[in-house]
Formats: sequence, structure tokens, C-alpha cells
Amino acid sequence: MVSLVCTLQGHRDDVNCCAFSVRLLATCSTDKTVRVYSAADFSELPFSPLAGHGYGVHCCCFSPCGRYLASCSTDATTMVWSMESGDIVAVLQHPGRSPVRVCAFAPGTSYLVSGASDGSLAVWDFQSKALLKTATVGETAVVACSFTPCGQMMATGSTYGDLRLWDLYLNQLHVVKNAHDLGVACCHFAPQVQSDGQSVHFRLGSCGQDSLLKIWTVLWHGPAGCKLRLLHTLTGQSAPVLSCAFSADGQLLVSGSVDKTVAVYDAHQGLLLYTLKQHERYVTACAFSPTAALIATGSMDKTVNVWRLLDGSSEHGNEEKAVPGRKSGGCVTLLASDWSEDNVSAWLCEEGLEALVSTFKANNIDGVELLGLTKETLTAELKVDSVGLRNKLLRKVEELKMSMVCTGVPDEFLCPITREMMKDPVIAADGYSYERDAIEGWISSRNRSSPMTNLPLQTTVLTPNRTLKMAIGRWKASQP
Repeated sequence: MVSLVCTLQGHRDDVNCCAFSVRLLATCSTDKTVRVYSAADFSELPFSPLAGHGYGVHCCCFSPCGRYLASCSTDATTMVWSMESGDIVAVLQHPGRSPVRVCAFAPGTSYLVSGASDGSLAVWDFQSKALLKTATVGETAVVACSFTPCGQMMATGSTYGDLRLWDLYLNQLHVVKNAHDLGVACCHFAPQVQSDGQSVHFRLGSCGQDSLLKIWTVLWHGPAGCKLRLLHTLTGQSAPVLSCAFSADGQLLVSGSVDKTVAVYDAHQGLLLYTLKQHERYVTACAFSPTAALIATGSMDKTVNVWRLLDGSSEHGNEEKAVPGRKSGGCVTLLASDWSEDNVSAWLCEEGLEALVSTFKANNIDGVELLGLTKETLTAELKVDSVGLRNKLLRKVEELKMSMVCTGVPDEFLCPITREMMKDPVIAADGYSYERDAIEGWISSRNRSSPMTNLPLQTTVLTPNRTLKMAIGRWKASQP
């Protein structure tokens, strides 16, 4: 589920953009200001609001390190602010002095891109304040811009409805005409990169005046060029969709619409998970926190709402749970990993292993400990000397693990390593989801190979799979 954390009411006019860094939330408005809040408690910082623009502020974004904030305005400037003091670091005057509609930092560089109402793009080195390159998309406003996680390619969208891919030096790589009929409003790359050895894959979300949210895959073949392929067209909102953003793990996609709603989707399957209806006017902005399960949404009602995503399991803490002995269709309905010490004792008695009850109780063996037992543990730590008793117990534990399949548990909820339902699912570099403890143990002992493909993992970074965790929570709550 999603709960409303707080409503920020500092702006005096339409909120046009929201942006998170690791520790801050920034919002900008037609009231000419940028406001900055702590992402911990959403208190406004002492140097906020930032008041340097002469007209309304259309977009704001943090540098990858979070030390700087850029904002752009109808006054034809992009300003860069220090997030330590709130001071202006740079004022970048857009070529042609056209209103600047969008700005974005390139990850891993000191480059900043700005796009304007006259269809022009500019690449700046914001630290030296040097204009490095310009380009134009024609007589249309550039209103959307997003960089790939590697920072070597970006996508732009215009009011003509086209999506264009560029390299960092504004060489056009690919264009999709009429990607959104009546115009693109926003685009955003997912933070993940995938590679099959021949090409690099990115996912791009885009939305527009056609009331659609689209998910694309971008295939980058290096010198051979790139292609944009449509994966999903999402129709969960009934009016123009003005903003969209991927979550930090790439599992969720959020969008805001003229119909006053915020929609949260499963980004892989294209399924609508939640519709939020707290705003009173058009929802113009949305952003995910990079470190917490938080969404910020801004609106023409002058407010910013902060929402928290919950995994769903805590909602049902008082529900009645099955215990060993209560079965459905011949299978235990409570997962063994959820068993208490008493549940384990009851199961031992049920399976004719009463002789182990006192030993297990003395060593506080619950469901998780039971499923992790090995021959060595039973011999050295629990002092179970009987070979027959040890072997019988281990056979029963294996049967218990396999019984999870016949409970009707969806296979995607089971960790590929342990075959148990996941409690803390994470995504590894091979694209598969695992229980965190299981994959961390695998990596530490198996020389960083993939359990599913046996190929080397390009990185050992593990990304929380919040969407899967929420799905597991909902499924568990639906069981009798």
C-alpha cells in the first residue's frame, strides 16, 4: 500500500518539478522560487527558498553527488546552487535567450544540459561555466530530458511529440516521430543497465498529451547506433500525463496526470498497482527517493505530497496464521520460514521426531534455523549423534522445502537458491531476484558467479526489489 507522509505547502503558485538527492528534496514553482527540504523529516532548510530567477522555474535537478542543484526558468537562465550554503555557483544564459524548460546533469561528468522553448539544446561545463555544444530539434519546445545511468547518452522529448536519442556531444543517434500524439511531457531513464555482450540495454519511460505512459527499451550497439523499441503502453490515467519517474531499483514507474491522479505501476509487467487521489488539481511533477521508499508529487494546487510505499506485510500482523497440523490440499499453509519455535516443535512431533524437541527448544530453533540445518550443524553444535535421526530430519527438511511448491506459491516468489519464499528480495547483476542472505552467501563462496547462468557477475551490487516484496506481501495476505 501507499500512505501519505506529509503535504508541503510552501509554494504560492503551481509546482512544476520535484527532485530527490540522497538527503534532500527540492521543488520549484511558477512563483519563481526553489524550495529545499531535508529528506529525513521534510523540514525546510535555513537557506530555502532559493530566490534568484526573474520568472517561473520549470525544472530542477540534483547533481549525481548531491552537492549542487540546477534550476531553469522562463528568464532564459539555468542556475546552479550550492547545497551546502544555498549560494549561486553559476548562472548559465541560454543561447538565443529563449525560456529554458528542462535541465539535467550528466552522471559521471561536470556537464549540464538545458533545453529551451525554441527547440535548442545546450551542453555546459557548469564548473567552468563554459558552453560546450549546441543543437536544435526544430521549431518546437524541448520539454523533457533524461540521461542514461552511464551518462553517455540522453533522451529528449518535444511538444511536437518526438523522442530523440543523443550522445553527450549532441550527435543525434535515433528519433521516434509521434512517440506521443500532441506532444511529449516528460521522459526518464531507469537507473539500471543491462548487457548481453553485443548491446547495452536501457529502459526509458515517457508520457504525453495523448494521456499515455509508455515504456521503451533502448538498445545501444555502440558505433552501430541504437534503436528504441516500445515495450508497454499504459492507460491507467484518463487525461494528459505530465510527469513520470522510475524508482531507484527500476521496479516501479510513477506518473502524474491532468486527471489529478498519481499512478504507480509495476515497470516490468506494465501493471497498475496504485492510484493516488490526494491532489486537487493537475499533478505536474513526481520523483522517487534514491534511497528510501518515498515518492514526491507536485501539483498545480501549489502543494507537494510525500508518499511512503509499504510492502504490505505489516498490514496483516494480527491475521490468523496456519500452524503445522493445519493443512490445505495436503500441504502446510504457513511457510516454514515463518515458523516460531513452538511451530517447529509441533512439526517435529507430527513427523515422529519427538526426540529432538528438547534439543531444538534449548537451542531456540525456529523456522529459519530449521531450514538452514546441515549435517555438520546437527553433529557439532546440536550434538545429535544418531546417524538415523540426523538423516531422517534432513530428509524431512528437504521435503518441507519442496512442499512450498505445492502450496501454490508463485514460482517467482521463491528464491532460486533456497527455493523458499523471499522476505528481502534483491536483484543481482544477472537480472534475477534472490533472497538477500542467500545471494550474499553465494557470492562470498562461489567466486561471484550467477546461480542461474553460471556466468561471472559484472558487479556484486544488490538492488532491493520493492515491487516483488510488495507482491509477496499481498499474496500472503490473500491466503486463508
